[in-house]
Amino acid sequence: MKKPILVIMAAGMGSRYGGLKQIDPVDQDGHIIIDFSLYDAKRAGFETVVFVIKKENEDIFKETIGNRMEGIMNVHYAFQGLNDLPVGYTVPNDRVKPWGTAHAIYCCREFINGPFAVINADDYYGVDSFKIIYNYLANHQDDDLYRWAMVGFRIENTLTENGTVARGVCEVDNQYHLVNIIERTKIKKTQDGAAYEDDDKWIELQKGTTVSMNIWGFSHSIIKEIGNGFEAFLDQGLKSNPLKCEYFIPSVVSQMLNNKQATVEVLTTPAKWYGVTYKEDKPVVVGAIQKMKDEGIYPQKLWGDFHE
Repeated sequence: MKKPILVIMAAGMGSRYGGLKQIDPVDQDGHIIIDFSLYDAKRAGFETVVFVIKKENEDIFKETIGNRMEGIMNVHYAFQGLNDLPVGYTVPNDRVKPWGTAHAIYCCREFINGPFAVINADDYYGVDSFKIIYNYLANHQDDDLYRWAMVGFRIENTLTENGTVARGVCEVDNQYHLVNIIERTKIKKTQDGAAYEDDDKWIELQKGTTVSMNIWGFSHSIIKEIGNGFEAFLDQGLKSNPLKCEYFIPSVVSQMLNNKQATVEVLTTPAKWYGVTYKEDKPVVVGAIQKMKDEGIYPQKLWGDFHE
């Protein structure tokens, strides 16, 4: 088996946050959230990383993180361009939003030839998440079905005090296999746990509900399936919401589950998510990172035991 690689989706500009939040420092040494994900990934066994970015952000991204990582991991860049569409399709006038997380993976197709994990650039997932997804990928491969995986978080460990978040709400069977996943784009913290908005109503989510934070483990097969479904997505999305429709990973996964073509093992973790969805979240993340350094989870100088 080929060694698993890591794909980091960093093409979103962070509309809720305002600005390129993926490169906003979270410690006094100028490290960003991606640094901690890469540190955990490197410790888990990942040796190659593909950054999915916008072409116009290439220079600042390389200056902030990419050039520094080239001495530690094998680094590649995939550009998520609006024009990377099937033949016969064109970008709607005034469209600026990327085509979504499934399209981000599709844009990496030239670099992926084996198993890979995919994460968001602006989410902190915890040490355990990278260990369990790497171990899964290193020890499983497709047979008569696609054998995929995801790291499942408890909803209460993934919320911010400062607004709503988007999460994939999961239904999991007693074998820890994913049955269904629905992308909920507005979830808020409540006194009893969490609730999501649907048709202008707020619906409670039970404490302990498993949610996806977009940390997935895939075989190369997902690339083909994303490509197979892209035209159908565009046919519908360009009619209903041409400027903002997005092709999400969960929609591709759900299709494969419904077709009985894949299984997705849910690797549960009690880890707490940290992220800067809103500017007001940043002090919380900075404090949490420093606390983990003080507890020895990370060295005070992050890359000191590798090199910088």
